[in-house]
Amino acid sequence: MAWRYREGVSVALDTKLSAVLGDRSAKALQSAFGYTLVGQLVAHYPRRYATRGELTSIAGVPVGEMATLVAEVVSVSTRGMRARTGSVLEVIISDGTGLVTLTFFNQAWRAKDLVPGVRGIFAGKVGLYRGERQLAHPDYELFDERELTNTEGEEWAKRPIPLYPATAKVASWQMARALGVVLDVLDAVPDPIPADIAAAEKLMPSKEALEKIHRPGEEQDWRQARDTLRFHEAFVLQCALVQRRIQAASHTSVARTAGPGTEGFLGSLPFALTSDQQSVLAEIHQDMAKPHPMNRLVQGEVGSGKTVVAVASMVTVSESGGQSALLAPTEVLAWQHFRSIVATLGPELAASMNPVLLTGNLRAAETKKALLAAASGQAKIVVGTHALLSERVTFADLGLVVIDEQHRFGVDQREALRQKGTHPHVLVLTATPIPRTVAMTVFGDLDVSTIRMVPSGRQPISTHVVALGDHPNWYPRVWQRLAEEVAKGRQGFVVVPSISPSVPEDDDAVDSSQEASEEARVLASVAETVPLLRGLPELSHAKIEAVHGKLPSDEKDAVMQAFSAGDIDVVVATTVIEVGIDVPNASVMVILDADRFGVSQLHQLRGRVGRGEHAGVCLLVTACEPDTPARARVEAVAATSDGFELASIDLELRSEGDVLGDRQSGRRSGLTLVRVTQDGELIDQARTYATRVVEADPRLAGHPDLAVDIARRLDEASADYLAKN
Repeated sequence: MAWRYREGVSVALDTKLSAVLGDRSAKALQSAFGYTLVGQLVAHYPRRYATRGELTSIAGVPVGEMATLVAEVVSVSTRGMRARTGSVLEVIISDGTGLVTLTFFNQAWRAKDLVPGVRGIFAGKVGLYRGERQLAHPDYELFDERELTNTEGEEWAKRPIPLYPATAKVASWQMARALGVVLDVLDAVPDPIPADIAAAEKLMPSKEALEKIHRPGEEQDWRQARDTLRFHEAFVLQCALVQRRIQAASHTSVARTAGPGTEGFLGSLPFALTSDQQSVLAEIHQDMAKPHPMNRLVQGEVGSGKTVVAVASMVTVSESGGQSALLAPTEVLAWQHFRSIVATLGPELAASMNPVLLTGNLRAAETKKALLAAASGQAKIVVGTHALLSERVTFADLGLVVIDEQHRFGVDQREALRQKGTHPHVLVLTATPIPRTVAMTVFGDLDVSTIRMVPSGRQPISTHVVALGDHPNWYPRVWQRLAEEVAKGRQGFVVVPSISPSVPEDDDAVDSSQEASEEARVLASVAETVPLLRGLPELSHAKIEAVHGKLPSDEKDAVMQAFSAGDIDVVVATTVIEVGIDVPNASVMVILDADRFGVSQLHQLRGRVGRGEHAGVCLLVTACEPDTPARARVEAVAATSDGFELASIDLELRSEGDVLGDRQSGRRSGLTLVRVTQDGELIDQARTYATRVVEADPRLAGHPDLAVDIARRLDEASADYLAKN
């Protein structure tokens, strides 16, 4: 791929790459990374730096992923192919921890360059051949070992080599060449940071920072440049968030004030709220009493009592004639919430507030009745699933939107419900913040309330990893442990990732990052696990039934009601029971193929037991190998029951996701340099500066370069995301 500059073009951050590099090269970058502008390319920062004397390690790079190695050729050999004519060139390189083989088919001519002792950068997809790691037809660039003076040679050897995120079609050094072409002709780059802040933080000018992060002369260059650009990233995003907060505060909303009705409801509860619940409810009431919409996240441990706080908020809204809508991710959970709300309100208050349920599987007459109650304002509480988002659903005065487990809904889905009112207050509930929720929380886009205290009576849950790869004989003991709990009159859950061997319950439940060798493994399923358990002698007297997403809603509801009533001993289920299910007598949770679930899911599932007088036990069964990302997730859940700590671990393992878009997680984050788990102090400092700047000048009329940079970094879709979130 030839990178070239088209002369006569004035190059700025918003210049099209095709004008600088030519159409062919620009199309390659767009295909590989989605880049079309110079500003996007120069923000493609190195993922790390190497030196020409360094031998890097391939250890830990999963099979099937791209690797870039600085390595030395150890030996070269050529052999004939077995089944056809032709030759195979095999080049063994040292990566510092062992040997890696480069394989080229019918390309023996490469042997004249790839001679023992030569060093270079090698990039390709890591594969396995006869159990050994290899790179088939890798790209490479050999170092120019030209004659240099001693001083020049020392400088050349120590000069950092930027290694970039790459693809199979665009290698790291090709990115470096493209960036070199662009940086050579890039005009002055505006500085978005106000001069007084830049001086206080000892920041480089923007152009110098871009030059030194991509073409450092020494290690200190790229470190200082990265610090400058990291601050830029944090500060610009904080300014955007502060602008959004100011804009949200300008919307007019109906103030909802707690009165005698709320006080009477709280006084009628058969238990006292914990101090955490009281303080969180006070924060919610303070927000809702203001004439602009609340946007608050309530995060609390599984079973910490978030629902009763939400119900109290609904009662407050009803005192001014307003309605509340609760959006639940599954039909099972919607039914559970509906029954819980009715029971919590008590007969008298439930009769006056008339809660109704809306799901996609209600009978036509029931649906019509619920729609009419919502539209007329007769129903003060409407609980439902995605059915609430239908255009048929209208409200007389929607004052509060409650989102349960927001990560189960897309941004557009949440916004569709909010649009059914006039800037209603929004309350988001979550037991384990998912990565983007944690990221948005740290970045200050949500007001956050935390319930850490668990109500008295909740029992501890002991969690154990059952590693079948290490101890295959442990599998029978899993079922013996389940049978022991059942024999004591208790109940248990068995959770599996799929309905049948070929039908997963939920694509999200299957970890797409599993190594290639894991993909072919048949997952535990409802269809196979139910007859297995029924055939075990120790469970011969147990009543065992199944629940999953493909069952008709009335069957699912019947099974869960029977389980709650104690008529069923063991439920074999998929993740439909992940959140909200409350069966106090359930004391044991077995999760098969636990490595196929995320940290948040495992923590949520575990929270279904230990909700009564008996201590809970959770067995995480996995055949995953040690020292793999999937095994690390399982072991993290077993190591702590602190949902907030797990959220941080999840964030470390999965990355923040795209904070400024609707990608849920992954490596291509909207934050390129800033990491919320590591840069909390930087973020807080940037937030302080941003608040001062934006509150004094909300439209940034006095900071035109900052306004332009916000517009450049936050495209229309990202700005729309922030507005909705």
